Amino acid sequence: MRELRGDEADALALAVRPDYAPFFAFARASGIRLRECLLKWSEVDWNARRITKRGTGGRTVSAPITDEIEAILRRSIGHDPEHVFTYVALRTREDRVRGRRCPVTFSGVKTQWRRLRARAGVEGFRFHDFRHDLGTKLLRETGNLKLVQKALNHSNVKTTTRYAHALDDEVTDALSVVHANQKSRKKSHNDDRNVG
Repeated sequence: MRELRGDEADALALAVRPDYAPFFAFARASGIRLRECLLKWSEVDWNARRITKRGTGGRTVSAPITDEIEAILRRSIGHDPEHVFTYVALRTREDRVRGRRCPVTFSGVKTQWRRLRARAGVEGFRFHDFRHDLGTKLLRETGNLKLVQKALNHSNVKTTTRYAHALDDEVTDALSVVHANQKSRKKSHNDDRNVG
């Protein structure tokens, strides 16, 4: 499991092609799988502030439309009547015309992701690691495995327990505080005995 470290998120943001930026920003903000990020407008419910679509294994996948996700989605309004994320074709081919917007595809994203990582100098971070990054940060922030399970659309909480490593540093820090407090109380107790 891998999360973005140091300035890797900034490096990716600076290196992304502008027309692909909304797609990658959405993937990072939502934590949903690559195929599930290929949204259609019919899957976006502005009133309920939810995205609902068919996911892996035919399961229904749902994600909230947070303020950040709403801003990302709104940047794509008007680009295509059916597909949320599009890119500008750089050359004319049988199904594309140079300069026109085309729907982002699974294979296109994989190619752009490979190029993006190379330009940004980010190694060892897979597209799927956006899920790990979000899940780890969410667990670290809330300490709530059930919440992370729901956010990542895991059907079984056992899958979510892989993110428990995020709390390791917090456990270490808490134990250090307990030990420091015990030493302090012991020293204070000894000082009290020496005075009496």
